[in-house]
This record gives sequence, structure tokens and C-alpha cells, in this order.
Amino acid sequence: MDHRQRPRRRQGELEALVLSTLREADGPATAGWVQERLGSGLAHTTVITILTRLLAKGAVTRERTGRSFAWTPAADQAGLAARRMRRVLDAERDREAVLASFVTGLGPDDERLLRELLSLPQSEDEA
Repeated sequence: MDHRQRPRRRQGELEALVLSTLREADGPATAGWVQERLGSGLAHTTVITILTRLLAKGAVTRERTGRSFAWTPAADQAGLAARRMRRVLDAERDREAVLASFVTGLGPDDERLLRELLSLPQSEDEA
């Protein structure tokens, strides 16, 4: 199958796949290791690009190993989603309106969960 016939992936799908693969490593992993595990015919440069995007988003860290880098996940999927939500919220001028709209759109189970989470005592770091 040539590249013109491959189905397009949704935005973020490759990032999630690379991050998931990176989490399977026993420690820091190279882009080559990630590429090999994916086995999907992705070019090495594509894997590097994805890892670099994840680095910019704070989802991975990297350390120099020789002439290349070894990558480590810095957040799980929930942490990444929370970061995206914060970025969206930070980009809005009327935070109260955005949060109110978000909360009123929650289903009963999510609303209950949010209330439970908000009633937990704050750690000293958050106080």
C-alpha cells in the first residue's frame, strides 16, 4: 500500500500511540526503539517529530545519550487530557463562564464525581 492510500489518522492519535509505546519501556527509550515497537512503517523522522511535539506539551522528557536522546513519559493519558483542558481554559478571558458552562454540561455521574473530588482535602502543595 503506498502512502496515498493509507487512511488518515485523527489528530493526536499518533501522539497517543507513541506515548503508549513509550510507557511500555523499562526506562528511557530511544526514538528507534519506539519506531521498532510501533512496527507501522512510520519513518524515524516522524517518530522524532511526534516525540518533540510531546516534549513541547510536557508529556515526555528527554536526556542526551550519545548523539541522540532517550525519552521518558512525564504524564499518563489523564494527565495529558488535564493539561489540554488547562490550556483551553487559560486561553479564555472569562474563566468563570467557561467553567460554569463546562460544569452545567456534565452528566449526573460526572457531576457527582467532580463534587467528590472537590470535597477532598487539599494537599499542602495546592493550598
